Amino acid sequence: MSLQEMFDVSGKSVIVTGGASGLGRAYAEVLAENGARVCIFDLNQAELDKTVAELATGNAEVWGQRVDVTDRERMAEAFDAVAARHGRIDVVFANAGIDAGPGFLTPEGERNPEGEIDNLDDSHWDKVIATNLTSVFNTIKLSARHMKQTGGGRIIATSSIAAIYNDGIVGTPYMPAKAGVAHLVRQAAMELGRYNILVNAIAPGPFITNIAGGRMRYAEDRKAFEIWSVLGRIADTSEIKGLALYLASPASSYVTGSHMVIDGGLHLRPADGAIHFNPGTAGGGTGF
Repeated sequence: MSLQEMFDVSGKSVIVTGGASGLGRAYAEVLAENGARVCIFDLNQAELDKTVAELATGNAEVWGQRVDVTDRERMAEAFDAVAARHGRIDVVFANAGIDAGPGFLTPEGERNPEGEIDNLDDSHWDKVIATNLTSVFNTIKLSARHMKQTGGGRIIATSSIAAIYNDGIVGTPYMPAKAGVAHLVRQAAMELGRYNILVNAIAPGPFITNIAGGRMRYAEDRKAFEIWSVLGRIADTSEIKGLALYLASPASSYVTGSHMVIDGGLHLRPADGAIHFNPGTAGGGTGF
């Protein structure tokens, strides 16, 4: 198999949830650039229309559906629409997610009463878990239902390095939600392998996206994460394209149940997270 054949996704039917911006847009863009037929699911209609218009150029087939990933009925309808239009569903990126708000520490290491567990609003917990974990379960479920009918496929969930370590700055519901995604991916991979359905997770560190209010776009807010990264910087969303294409293509035909970290070495920081308690060195905001 040639290098071109190894990474060939031309004609593949692809769904990207939360694909109108950030990492999801990067996934959609790299698949479309390489000849896949891409449907973007997103709740933000204006952003969805803008992204589709920008990506559907030349011979690229990109279209969108306004979908709330926590709405099971609407998700099932949207999957059926893709299958009807493309004839099958080959690759699904379960990417949609939301920020969980502030944690129990400020970036300077001070206690933040708003983020302490005894003050967390139950509805906020429910919303984060529903969007960041339960919707991934439902996306995998619907993907499997369609892929079993056509001989297999690829499911790629967006997890986070938050799945493998704890952080006081990040809102508490975010951590178990992403850890749940990582474990769900392994469980689903174990079950679905016999159907030639490969299930993997991409675990990003901080990227410059709209999450956390887009604060990673500001230099002051990036400081702590730039310090933690062994590369000394925060990533641009274009830097996740190679991994996304790899997991969607024949090049990864023997890869399933993996949780692939892409964080510039940020997870290698001291395990005690002492940098959080060093005023003057930490910036604000989270990008993962």
